[in-house]
Amino acid sequence: MSDAHDPRPPICDYEGSTYRTDFWEGKGRDYEDGVERAALRRLLPASGRRLLEIGAGFGRITDEYAMYDHVVLLDYSLSHMQDAQSRLGQSARFTYVAADAYHLPFVAGAFDGVTIIRVLHHMANAPAILAQVRRVMTGGGTFILEYANKRNLKAMLRYALRRQTWNPFDESPLEFVELNFDFHPAYIQRELQQAGFSVHEQIPVSWLRVPLLKQVLPLSAMLTADRLLGATGALVAPSIFTRNVAAGAAAAPVASASIFACPNCGG
Repeated sequence: MSDAHDPRPPICDYEGSTYRTDFWEGKGRDYEDGVERAALRRLLPASGRRLLEIGAGFGRITDEYAMYDHVVLLDYSLSHMQDAQSRLGQSARFTYVAADAYHLPFVAGAFDGVTIIRVLHHMANAPAILAQVRRVMTGGGTFILEYANKRNLKAMLRYALRRQTWNPFDESPLEFVELNFDFHPAYIQRELQQAGFSVHEQIPVSWLRVPLLKQVLPLSAMLTADRLLGATGALVAPSIFTRNVAAGAAAAPVASASIFACPNCGG
């Protein structure tokens, strides 16, 4: 967390946490992992030069980016980056960066691809993050964003039954727990456009994120059902994936040795 004299937004810091083993591995989240990978495979381009994965954590889904020549994994947690490196290895194809996403340490136009998956819900200032993403992207680049949907079926039902006080139809972000935010689809689309992106595709996922269903239904059936529900395009699922394209013309590729810049002054 930042102090009262620091203008930077507060940070959800996972440094030293056991997020990998406490939340993912062996915790019954194969369904969530599967639907997110399916959405990525549908939205990612056939090829690319350099992708930035913001909030990469331990590199859970980094293997989905095989179509990119160079992948930069970024996370605020140094221990997460060390964990990711131990899993993915040291090679010229991967670069591991511990840094603040509000002040990305890269030159403008360094990337033709960026992903933010399961990260925006921890961001107190989403527009600032989107502006940073656009700054480091070249025109025509693909930005895949996932966000937690405020206007989901469960929230709408609970609101109708007066079992929750907050309104899922209100477009302002909702901080339901400290540094945990849900976003309305209209808010996200508006902020993406404001940042310099055009929204090309949206996929609602995780429709069946219910413990009982995960206990009684086969994983393959859940993944198929999620795909069919997502094909409706109804933005009322708990999680929404968006494919967005950066405005402007593509620039000449930036050499790998030249992508870094001071996060404060840009020099």
